[in-house]
Amino acid sequence: MDMTNILAAAVISAGVVLILGPIFIPILHKLKFGQSIRTEGPKSHQAKSGTPTMGGIFLTAGIVISTLVFAEWTAEILLALFILIGHFILGFLDDYIKVVQKRNLGLKARQKLAGQIFIAVVIIIISTTKLGIETTLWIPIVGATVDLGFLYYLLVVFVLVGASNAVNLTDGLDGLASGNVAIASSVYGVICLITGHYNFAIFCAAVVGACIGFLKFNFHPAKVFMGDTGSLALGGAFAAMGLLTHTELLLIVVGLVFVCEALSVIIQVISFQTTGKRVFRMSPIHHHFELGGWSEIRVVFTFWTVGLIAGIVALIMLVSVMTGLNLG
Repeated sequence: MDMTNILAAAVISAGVVLILGPIFIPILHKLKFGQSIRTEGPKSHQAKSGTPTMGGIFLTAGIVISTLVFAEWTAEILLALFILIGHFILGFLDDYIKVVQKRNLGLKARQKLAGQIFIAVVIIIISTTKLGIETTLWIPIVGATVDLGFLYYLLVVFVLVGASNAVNLTDGLDGLASGNVAIASSVYGVICLITGHYNFAIFCAAVVGACIGFLKFNFHPAKVFMGDTGSLALGGAFAAMGLLTHTELLLIVVGLVFVCEALSVIIQVISFQTTGKRVFRMSPIHHHFELGGWSEIRVVFTFWTVGLIAGIVALIMLVSVMTGLNLG
């Protein structure tokens, strides 16, 4: 194991983002690739209208460049990059339609889902034929595995769609998504080291570095937003971490913040459609706290803290199982 490459991947990834940011942000300004703000959202967000979006372009570039430089080009790494770039393309098309063509809805839901399913099919084919990943599901705490058979392929689709969309929903406050992805990817980097996926830890480190570098421009008050270009790409990268290390259920723990964000939207929609009442002041849930009087920075730091605690819990669960300890 060479920690030098892992650390270098994080540093170079952050460096690429920090170098490209000042180049791309003025270009995005000039092209008028500005963010439209929902009128029904917190009033403080109206000041953000026109802030350049699609910063995911140089965020993703940092991850790709650093990974290609420092990681061995194994099927695992190339598949992770395919997942990242595939979601980047989906997000870019969505942003382009919304920002450039001025069609507020962007890609239709079925178009985005079709793209995600295509990526999932490629993952299934390559992971089972080239990587030898079995159709078993590892269950944390007890450490048991269950063979899901064909259902495992449906799980791959669910994880991919769920993770990418959950991170996308989390990207609603300055630094919220990039900070939480940095934390979650750091946790998965440690998971990779514990489970022997040393080369894949380089990919995780590249994601961490890019997100930290992006915070230079994205922390409140944000100079640029990542847009769907970045959030879908990061969501795909996060899904890849769980799928390629075969720790799919740990994604729920490590990505607790993302899970809560997605669940808040689902609960809100179901409640409003069935009873006409809202459970939250506004969803995703970060807006609920904002409308309750919390400052944007307070919400972000609180959610980062929750993400960090969840990551530590996930690591304790993994180490306890691997060392034969009883969590009960």
